[in-house]
Amino acid sequence: MTLKHFMTMAAGATALMAAFAAAPASADDAKLEELKAQGFARIAIANEPPFTAVGADGKVSGAAPDVAREVFKRLGVVDVVASISEYGAMIPGLQAGRHDAVTAGLFMKPERCAAVAYSEPVLCDAEAMLVKKGNPKGFKSYADIAKDQSATIGAPGGGTEEKLALEAGVPRERVIVVPDGQSGLKMLQDGRIDVYSLPVLSINDLVKKANDPNLEVVAPVQGAPVYCDGAAFKKGDEALRDAFDVELAKLKESGEFAKLIEPYGFSAAAAMSTTREKLCAAAN
Repeated sequence: MTLKHFMTMAAGATALMAAFAAAPASADDAKLEELKAQGFARIAIANEPPFTAVGADGKVSGAAPDVAREVFKRLGVVDVVASISEYGAMIPGLQAGRHDAVTAGLFMKPERCAAVAYSEPVLCDAEAMLVKKGNPKGFKSYADIAKDQSATIGAPGGGTEEKLALEAGVPRERVIVVPDGQSGLKMLQDGRIDVYSLPVLSINDLVKKANDPNLEVVAPVQGAPVYCDGAAFKKGDEALRDAFDVELAKLKESGEFAKLIEPYGFSAAAAMSTTREKLCAAAN
């Protein structure tokens, strides 16, 4: 084989590899163009203030949707349209194409990172437990609940708190799936559960609205890690995720990010102190 023939073949192979490499990116980039033409992005939320909230008029707010709305707007997608989903149904819904993104306090965990394409961190929080005033059973951790053979804990189905309770040894039959914050609050007040667990900010928001002096917040839960969420995208939509990340980084750098999330009680510094790579690698 002559050098000329070799160079020709090598150039052809390089061009072929480049074509293969470019093909997924082109298909991927089409997702953003599709959303621009559609005029909105479909997001899944949990209606769990201050992460996400839906007003009586149907208006969607909360820290996560507010950030998503602003980022998508900067990407040329005019608005977001939200649908309420249980945490356990969010990733399957995303994978099935029912949502374009999940912006709902869906904390990054290695197994979730394997299933979806997360943005860089948006909201960070720790875990809390809501109990009766005086914390009569002295619960400070999920392990404490496991040790009390009569204790029951309420948590969102498919959420982090449900998983942490089960991992701590609380039997499945004593972990009660609760559809929303108001239901969890009522079940605790009525004595149907001994503990209701959510992130600190969500529990504090619930207690503030309840204005019930017979309740007490235990926070942070001992032994429970601090988590951060990010906007979650379907695998294959990495170009959309990357474009989202670019605008998110600009928001963080300009100070607009802090203005969006800090009124809800979140720390911009916390979200900017870590990365998707670190969170997805964490052995939580």
